[in-house]
Amino acid sequence: MAVLCGAGLGTSLRRCRAGGSGRSPWKSLLLLLSPPAFSTSCARCAKDRRLRQKRAISERQLTRYFVDQRKVRVVGGQGGDGGHSFHSEPRKVFGGPDGGNGGDGGHVIFKADQQMKSLSSVFRFYQGFHGERGGSKNCYGANGAHMYVKVPVGTLVKEDGEVVADLTQHGEEYIAAHGGAGGKGNRFFLSNENRAPKFFTPGEPGQERVLHLELKTTAHAGLVGFPNAGKSSLLRAISRAKPAVAAYPFTTLNPHVGIVHYQDYEQVAVADIPGLIKGAHQNRGLGMAFLKHIERCRFLLYVLDLSVPQPWSQLQDLKYELEAYEKGLSERPCVVVGNKVDLAQSRISLALLREQVAERVIAVSALTGENLEELLLHLRELYDTYVKTEQSQGQNPVKW
Repeated sequence: MAVLCGAGLGTSLRRCRAGGSGRSPWKSLLLLLSPPAFSTSCARCAKDRRLRQKRAISERQLTRYFVDQRKVRVVGGQGGDGGHSFHSEPRKVFGGPDGGNGGDGGHVIFKADQQMKSLSSVFRFYQGFHGERGGSKNCYGANGAHMYVKVPVGTLVKEDGEVVADLTQHGEEYIAAHGGAGGKGNRFFLSNENRAPKFFTPGEPGQERVLHLELKTTAHAGLVGFPNAGKSSLLRAISRAKPAVAAYPFTTLNPHVGIVHYQDYEQVAVADIPGLIKGAHQNRGLGMAFLKHIERCRFLLYVLDLSVPQPWSQLQDLKYELEAYEKGLSERPCVVVGNKVDLAQSRISLALLREQVAERVIAVSALTGENLEELLLHLRELYDTYVKTEQSQGQNPVKW
């Protein structure tokens, strides 16, 4: 049988109805409607079977989805009321009380999840499920289900300015609001003095709290530098992250995390922190809104622009801002990355930079990919040192 396209379907059906072939018209119709009877190579009937690509989101549109602070009101579920009933059956007149206790209300629980990257999906109000009322025949009411709220790893939970929980591990949980206890049925109050109690207690209301959630990006390494130093371009070169890149300052408005993969299946997370300026610890520029994301980084990569005169002054200013924000932050393990080495002026600045600073300087070009291998190898050395230090102290290192 010849393969037909959708355009010739009507003509073939008319032939079948006319009885042009010796075959039954119904059999011919079934053959024409079967999947092998159609061709996807016809220009008029072919469909584009390529996967629909994800639409790129601009940096300014991404700011609407990235939320690192959220005020949440949480209320635990109310406990169920106690039951009020008396046992009754044939030939048993005084059966006594048989009202069961009410069920407990459900908790509101924050649970850290690696798949969550922002607090944008966290609502401003959560309430646990209520417990059910106690039944007759000493049946207890069912407990209310817990309300689980997924939050990103690295979320701080604060109440009245004090930290009450720090969710730094995947799967870690914190009970934000306890559910109320269930009420007592009249069976609970049975005693020798009172053989037919008629009273019961209602369920208790759930705990109510107003909490502040604050997200601090959890990454192994942090890219720290002034605007237009090439941090986003460097992250795009060493990972699959796609932060916005443009020739104007403050292109990056949100932290981006890229994953560097190695052959032994180890993964190192590198965070691109928005550009800092002088006075950032005084909340200038983007200010302290993104300085807090550097606190979680185990080691730092100072990205300097080699095309500007005296690039070592950038390093001094960056360390001053970090130390003014949090004491000891600038003393973490680090490496100086001199970017834009492909420019002519950068060769002269590179030699002067190595004379002025005591840290190791790795000259790279995020545009051409020059000397990225040395940077990746040194990045792995910093990661291995961090893992050994955490294991020697009996702690679990952060894994991605």
